[in-house]
Amino acid sequence: MARAAKKTKVTKKVTKKKTAKKSVKTTAKKKTAKKPLLSPGLKRRTKTSPKNRIGRLPKLKKVKGRRAGTVKVRKIRNKDIIVVLDFGSQYTQLIARRIRENKVYSKIVPYNIKPEEIQELKPKGIILSGGPMSVYDEGAPMPNEEIFKIGLPVLGICYGMQVINHVFGGKVQGSKEREFGRAELFVDNNKDLFANLPANLTCWMSHSDEIKTLPKGFIKLGHTLNASTAAFANRSKKIYGVQFHPEVVHTQRGDEVLNNFVFSICGCLPRWTMDKFVKNTIAQIKEKVGKKKVVLGLSGGVDSSVAAVLIQQAIGRKLQCIFVDNGLLRKNEVNAVTRAFKGNFKMNLSVVDAEKSFLKRLKDIEDPEEKRKIIGDEFINVFSEKAKKIKNVGFLAQGTLYPDVIESVSPFGGPSAVIKSHHNVGGLPKNLKFELIEPFRELFKDEVRAIGKHLGVPDSILKRQPFPGPGLAIRILGDVTKERLDMLREADERVLEEIKKAGLYNDIWQSFAVLLPVKTVGVMGDARTYENVIAVRCVSSVDGMTADWSQVPYDIMGRISNRIINEVQGVNRVVYDISSKPPATIEWE
Repeated sequence: MARAAKKTKVTKKVTKKKTAKKSVKTTAKKKTAKKPLLSPGLKRRTKTSPKNRIGRLPKLKKVKGRRAGTVKVRKIRNKDIIVVLDFGSQYTQLIARRIRENKVYSKIVPYNIKPEEIQELKPKGIILSGGPMSVYDEGAPMPNEEIFKIGLPVLGICYGMQVINHVFGGKVQGSKEREFGRAELFVDNNKDLFANLPANLTCWMSHSDEIKTLPKGFIKLGHTLNASTAAFANRSKKIYGVQFHPEVVHTQRGDEVLNNFVFSICGCLPRWTMDKFVKNTIAQIKEKVGKKKVVLGLSGGVDSSVAAVLIQQAIGRKLQCIFVDNGLLRKNEVNAVTRAFKGNFKMNLSVVDAEKSFLKRLKDIEDPEEKRKIIGDEFINVFSEKAKKIKNVGFLAQGTLYPDVIESVSPFGGPSAVIKSHHNVGGLPKNLKFELIEPFRELFKDEVRAIGKHLGVPDSILKRQPFPGPGLAIRILGDVTKERLDMLREADERVLEEIKKAGLYNDIWQSFAVLLPVKTVGVMGDARTYENVIAVRCVSSVDGMTADWSQVPYDIMGRISNRIINEVQGVNRVVYDISSKPPATIEWE
């Protein structure tokens, strides 16, 4: 009887769950029902129509269930996902950020991802990013056409819209009137994608092609003076396209266009929060590490600091931090890091003095890329030697961020160009058989700061301006010597002091000094001088992907210049860098 009673209780629980699923449409707070991999209304075709390139539905592999409690199962259950296919746009990462800002997780994947791989992620929708090519170019990136048969809502942006038009049999051609920058969008149909938006919108365009003819089943949603079709839809298939970029701030109410797609069309719920990310990541690290130890190269910057605090919460004293003093750091950096992490956070922290070995290898090296490679290689050598002395280590942790990956390699297999190598990207030495832990590899700087705040990391660390891994070596153009490092260190300290005094430190993304490889004539006292030039660089940014030069008030720039020239031996001229990113990068090398 007892067993029978237990069975009855289980049956009631199951019935209750089924009832909850059925009522999901009427109550937003209840859990969403799992959707089938193919939309119920999508019929299988037996023939391929020449007009429509989408032919027979493939026999897609069913996603096998995973063992309960594994990393991927937890990951999928805790958030809705929008998948962004990367066709190489400079704005691809902005798409992901805009969606995440509204508490929906977005993941960037290769443009040629397989349909079954998309299904395994269980997303609620797909976005096709922009890109630098034309659909009719030889070798133009094209998605696997079977992704359009999965039955998920799709939004194509710029090149992504043209891809949809091309794949479904429409015509794309070069435009007589190219559109770059601001344009006026006239909304012809204000349902779903443009719901609750005005009839006219200022939008940001970046294209030289146009939609000449629409595929069968598609309707026009908007136009501009130079583009007869600037937005379209196939509502029966839930496929949409916009020629403009809703992800950039220059597009008026662009966030609402994205929100209409993500929430109204895809049915996502805003449930991706820093709290859930932290809990899931801590659980994953615990499971992955087990009884082993983790070593982390601590720099004192935001990324490695927050990573250290997060990992410490997961595994406690099994985290061993190593701080390598390479002689390329800011003034008083070693003491500041030691006080903060050994004193306040009570972390296992070892400091290694390696200034001589770094400067020896950097002697007479002027090429910036070679500098980065040498610094990265020597760091691994020094770090490895120290790590080998620690028993039972199985993992290496890094504070790698998403922009680091993007600037170093083609992201997720996409066609984006390599800009420069990054110190946190490129793998581990073969002789150091550690597994890599990079909890922030797909996050932006502002997201890492939000996690740090959630973990209780103080503002003195969280609001610290970014500092490059290769340190002052890439702020010295030319040969790196101890004398030149000391000169730059002193100049850099004056820049930071004056920016902080003026109350601008938290408003500026980065403010620093650069030592140029030139000397200029000057007059000090009554004597002629022939000394070095310092360039001051201050930029405003949100995530480091793009940046504008900061318009620092003249009186503050004047004080910075006077202090550097009067207090730093060997400098007689100061200049200010007014370049934005792009076309320049934030760092000079």
